[in-house]
Amino acid sequence: MNKPPVHRSFINAFRGIFLMIKTERNFQIELAAFFINLFLIFYFKLSAIDTVLILIASLAVLSAEIFNTAIERICDIIQPDFDKRIGFIKDIAAGAVVLMAAAAVIVGIFVYWKYV
Repeated sequence: MNKPPVHRSFINAFRGIFLMIKTERNFQIELAAFFINLFLIFYFKLSAIDTVLILIASLAVLSAEIFNTAIERICDIIQPDFDKRIGFIKDIAAGAVVLMAAAAVIVGIFVYWKYV
């Protein structure tokens, strides 16, 4: 199997992000939080280090949500009917998103605290 050209890989990746925006409510909420953070970065004139910390935390939450959605979709294909084993997999994937979101909130508190 031939690998697609690099530009095709980027097009596919951006299509995946667009599909997340279009179909996933939690991703939309987390994306809104990301844009709020972008606004706050400029509003408070965050230092370079603080900006990087906020961006990494925000993008990590978005990435975790993408992985969670991918896991859930794969599980739905493998087992469309209710199965507690699949439920367990989905629950732990969702738990990873919650942990990442909690970490992002903690980072936000530490960073923004000195600017407020």
